[in-house]
Amino acid sequence: MDELQDSDGQATPVWAIFSDLMAALVGILVLILVWVIGVQLELSQSLAEEKQRRIAEEQRRLAEEERRMALEEALATPLARGQVTFRDGRIGISGSVLFELNSDQLQADGADLLHSLVQPLQAYLDEHDELLMVSGFTDDLPIHRGNRRYQDNWGLSAQRALTVTRTLIDQGLPNDRVFAAAFGPHHPAVPNDDAEARARNRRVEISTVPRSSAARPQTAQSPDTPTAAPDQETVKGGGDG
Repeated sequence: MDELQDSDGQATPVWAIFSDLMAALVGILVLILVWVIGVQLELSQSLAEEKQRRIAEEQRRLAEEERRMALEEALATPLARGQVTFRDGRIGISGSVLFELNSDQLQADGADLLHSLVQPLQAYLDEHDELLMVSGFTDDLPIHRGNRRYQDNWGLSAQRALTVTRTLIDQGLPNDRVFAAAFGPHHPAVPNDDAEARARNRRVEISTVPRSSAARPQTAQSPDTPTAAPDQETVKGGGDG
């Protein structure tokens, strides 16, 4: 009889321990389940954000492509005549079309060409909240020492960009939608290997810039600025285009 009572007394702690172990196991399983659910939620949120980011990037890409196509369509006539080039959203005009050698005075043919661009550019600006940046570029040859008007290529290319900017404004473009910038010999279209290549690099480009990114280059100039910002142009004993 005493042995049976002793056996019953020893059985109770075993079940209690087993119950505690089960409770702990259930608690651990609950914690793991909560962790798994949290990871799944975080992963789902990350996937959703990545999806939204890709959608936004695709929308921006399509919008940019649409803007380029619209501008190219607006420039169909001067493009067909071979008066301008249009690559990567930039309108390129040879410096020799606009200016005589080592000069910032607009030639008659250059003025006529700019006049033909005003209407398509205005049509584009009417439909897009953007600005037009007129950029002057040169080749890598230095200004001739006898040229007292410009110390270096920066000055000549800046003044040419300002001349084109003022001409476009005088012919009808709004003055708050156009600005000038100078790049001199930097960012050549092709390597300055020979005279033909240098002639291609002496150019003026017109490109569109989102209005929100009005953090303009330091060389950017208002068309009302009397003095051109530095930018370099070419003269080899007077050789520029």
